[in-house]
Amino acid sequence: MVDQRRFENQPSQFLEAKPAAKLLGVELRTLYAYASRGLVRSVRGARGLKRLYSVEDLDRLKIRSGARAGHGAVAAGALRWGEPVLDSAITQITPRGPSYRGRLATDLAAARVRFENVAELLWSGYLPSEPIAWPRPALPLAQLGKLVPAGARPLEVMQLLVPLAGLADPNRGDGRPDAIVARCRQLVPLLAASLASSANAELAAAHFTRALSAPSVAAIATRALGLDDEIAPTIETVLIVLADHELNASSFAARVVASTEADPYACFAAALAAVSGPRHGTATETLSRYADDIGSPERAVRIVKELRTRGEAPPGFGHQLYPDGDPRATPLLAAARGSTHKRARTILAITDAVAAEKKPRRLYPTVDIALAALVASLGLPAAAGSGLFAVARSAGWLAHVLEQRAAGYLLRPRARYTGVPTP
Repeated sequence: MVDQRRFENQPSQFLEAKPAAKLLGVELRTLYAYASRGLVRSVRGARGLKRLYSVEDLDRLKIRSGARAGHGAVAAGALRWGEPVLDSAITQITPRGPSYRGRLATDLAAARVRFENVAELLWSGYLPSEPIAWPRPALPLAQLGKLVPAGARPLEVMQLLVPLAGLADPNRGDGRPDAIVARCRQLVPLLAASLASSANAELAAAHFTRALSAPSVAAIATRALGLDDEIAPTIETVLIVLADHELNASSFAARVVASTEADPYACFAAALAAVSGPRHGTATETLSRYADDIGSPERAVRIVKELRTRGEAPPGFGHQLYPDGDPRATPLLAAARGSTHKRARTILAITDAVAAEKKPRRLYPTVDIALAALVASLGLPAAAGSGLFAVARSAGWLAHVLEQRAAGYLLRPRARYTGVPTP
């Protein structure tokens, strides 16, 4: 049996029904109603005990229900999937997925819009009607190859590459919006080329340069990953559906740094640091390891059934912003179907088994597990998924940097002190 505790997306603390209802300040029947609507997760207690309720979900409900009580309650919940903390005209989260300035990401991907055009839409609000191309960066790539050790993951290469690109830019302090956009039109292809590290043990400058010669960012990423050029449309879909997602952790990190009027390289460095965490951009790697530990599609079906019987779920299911399913996952899972690679078949078996088990409530796959399936179906290492995530999200990062700089204020939230009183 896989040690589920290592991967479980469930919160680490639970309460029985009476203390849970007391925490919320509601009657037991109200607590049960919250659980039946999916607002509070519950699991079967060990050794025949009654059901237990997620403290994390209870806290979230308490915060939101008390938001009208005053600024303290609002502040307590705002940074934990709670009330909005700032205004933005970039991306709206809808039941049909993220909408980039009024255009659904999934529609843009289905229409075969180029990723560069989608990025320009995010940055300016205007979607070019014809495919556009960006200039390629002038960077001493041979030096980068000497600095990167064999086996480096794409995200690690990016975290090294961005400061190097900044050091090589004598005008990095130019804060005009047009200058920032022009700079990032060169930086994003550079990030795509750095995916070469996931396909090659050594980051050879020649391979990096060959990838940069491709006609689009999706094609650069495709070549860097060592894939055939005809896979580029699939990679383009990945880049488009992941290009932005409102105030996710990495975009918010970029905004905080942008609010200090730091240059875009510093903002991207902060965003890449946030992406590197397993609860954000590297979730696909965790899910890939989970599939490897399960070992086979047949075993995946058995494990999912056991989990669902206990009222639990495997990781990678149930996005808080999409209770009826993450629309971004659909095209990625479809592209992964038919793969002969064992990891891909195991992940798809997990998603199919969860879909078949509709009790205690139906769960839907997130884009993270869909990306893990797609990357595996292409025969790529799990780290390639994290790299693709960062390349895609870089479009959103710049949009948030530009918007925050235009807002002109420093992001400096307050903390509600809960420590030892001052005498």
